[in-house]
Amino acid sequence: MTEPHPIPTHPSPFPRLVLLLLLLAGGAWYFGLFSHRTSPSTSSASPQPRAVEPRGDLSRGELDQIERFESASPSVAYITTSQRRFNPFSMRPVEVRQGSGSGFVWDQDGHIVTNWHVIQHASAAQVVLGDQSVFNARLVGASPAHDLAVLRIDVEKGKLAPLPLGASHDLRVGQFAMAIGNPFGLDRTLTTGVVSALGRQISGPGGRVIEEVIQTDAAINPGNSGGPLLDSAGRLIGVNTAIYSPSGASAGIGFAIPVDTVNRVVPQLIAHGEYQPPRLGITFDEGINRAMTQQTGVRGVLVLQVEPDSIAARIGLRPTEQRRDGTLVLGDVIQSINDREIRTGNDLMHQMERAKPGDELKITIWREGRTRTVTAEVR
Repeated sequence: MTEPHPIPTHPSPFPRLVLLLLLLAGGAWYFGLFSHRTSPSTSSASPQPRAVEPRGDLSRGELDQIERFESASPSVAYITTSQRRFNPFSMRPVEVRQGSGSGFVWDQDGHIVTNWHVIQHASAAQVVLGDQSVFNARLVGASPAHDLAVLRIDVEKGKLAPLPLGASHDLRVGQFAMAIGNPFGLDRTLTTGVVSALGRQISGPGGRVIEEVIQTDAAINPGNSGGPLLDSAGRLIGVNTAIYSPSGASAGIGFAIPVDTVNRVVPQLIAHGEYQPPRLGITFDEGINRAMTQQTGVRGVLVLQVEPDSIAARIGLRPTEQRRDGTLVLGDVIQSINDREIRTGNDLMHQMERAKPGDELKITIWREGRTRTVTAEVR
């Protein structure tokens, strides 16, 4: 049986000889090549920079896009946040840089709109405007359920340029979309694309589903959060809030909170510090709703309790009750509001958010095997 040859502990001198010969040959080629260079003094012509080809006028589309950016970018804010932490060496609290994001001017009173997740863990925030002026900001109000927050800066009247407001309910897939923000701290970066889809749902920082979200392929990256999504007229149509990406960077799937939601939530944050939508005045449980649907085939939101002096109490909605003999009597099941189907508690809250004082709600309920419709005025 033949034994395998051991690996030599010392390299053979033959490869070294080959390498030395190659290096000598390469050096000879190099010096030979450059020994024949033409002397600058013997060149037939003195070298000059090449002539620039005139490009002509910018296209109408380019000019429109430049105009939209130059008009909107002064309204976009760069937001940096810090968090107060305890320094064990100095035995004092210190402000530590936390992160950055985007925002935009809402009105002339110094209100800046951004995402809640941009500032949620911060103890302080600074706002840098388009002219590079820096302001300390204070939190006015927030709605984690919508991933929206409002800051305020002290600035003289007339200095701010609020973005013109658009609408999101009439958007169409394929429309032009333009995002301005501060991805990776690169302030006032413009990216463009289209409205890729409508009616998406994403989970907000508070765990609640955000409805009617706009999907866009305009590049959105970390740092774009809180910045504006604009239409071809330069109007605000959404607030950039999230991306779908396996790598954590833009993959062409970004999401923006629709401006109709923003325009409903932000005024209440400014006025009350929190969002206070109309309430139907019932309690419900999603687990019980699912169990009810599985057992009875009835879809909707089961009324467990009815709050006194609420809309539900005024229109006579019935709660779920347990009789003395232990029998459980199901309450009313809300199945639609204003002809929009209600399957979950999120559906119910979303429809109530659409309502304003004075609106009339048409509520379809299931009661004891039959459906009926009742109406109620929002107060």
